[in-house]
Amino acid sequence: MSTEGGLKAVFAALLANVGIAISKFVAFAFTGSSSMLSEAIHSVADSGNQVLLLVGNKRSHKPADEHHPFGYGRRRYVYGFVVAIVLFMVGGLFSLYEGSHKWQNPEPLNDWWIAVLVLVIAIVLESFSFRTAIREANRSRGKRSMLKFVRDARQPELPVILLEDFGALIGLIFALLGVSLAVITGNGRFDALGAMAVGTLLVVIAIFLAMEMTTMLVGESALPEEVDAIRAALEASTGVLRVIHLRTMHVGPDELLIGAKIAIAHTGTGAQIADAIDAAEKSLRAAVPSARYVFLEPDIERTPSLPQGD
Repeated sequence: MSTEGGLKAVFAALLANVGIAISKFVAFAFTGSSSMLSEAIHSVADSGNQVLLLVGNKRSHKPADEHHPFGYGRRRYVYGFVVAIVLFMVGGLFSLYEGSHKWQNPEPLNDWWIAVLVLVIAIVLESFSFRTAIREANRSRGKRSMLKFVRDARQPELPVILLEDFGALIGLIFALLGVSLAVITGNGRFDALGAMAVGTLLVVIAIFLAMEMTTMLVGESALPEEVDAIRAALEASTGVLRVIHLRTMHVGPDELLIGAKIAIAHTGTGAQIADAIDAAEKSLRAAVPSARYVFLEPDIERTPSLPQGD
């Protein structure tokens, strides 16, 4: 999966959301629409989240040191988790609060056409951002479905942007429906329902994102196809008879820690064993470039003893 592709999607989403947020606040000032205010806060939260993803990516490149011997790659997961919390607290809960407040105290919309115009323009801009994220995802996901790609991704930026943009588009449609129904019926509570629908959507997305980032923080293994490639590379190396045990873990989105116990012939000398380990590591790194930390433990291949006759 391409980290560069994820960052490209982040930049595209950031540019779109900053412009959209400004236009939504202007529209809210004229209309007083709860759906519009919820969408404006949503865009502010999204913009802040994209900045957090960029900061997390930059800070993850700090070199390894004595206190963090495996580097700082997991900072990207930490910032991804913070993004989920911000989306939940600032976007989701605020929208639910604003919607419930306007439900209890409905107000007519002023200059409603401004809200509709801004929402339509926002849908167009978000569609461009979402298209960029989908295009970058298609380059990386292979034969996986989009949902499986999001679940399997080890780089947090692109899945976060995909979900944010998807949520933004659906939220804009909810807001547009709320405003339109409020204008058609003259009942401001439809606008409040639009805000609450936006809030509910954001809470669901935030919970899903938080769960995904949590598994990454705990330490996920390599993808199944990467595990197969690691095993095949080791077992194809001269001097390696088979892989006895294999463990993998992401210490960062683009960095794998690999520990394996490999079986070697019992007739090998110390020098031959060392050469076999070096060759196996070289083959492994060629097959899986993200293999950053590799630890191979040789063990003697023991042929099971045959049962003795009477």
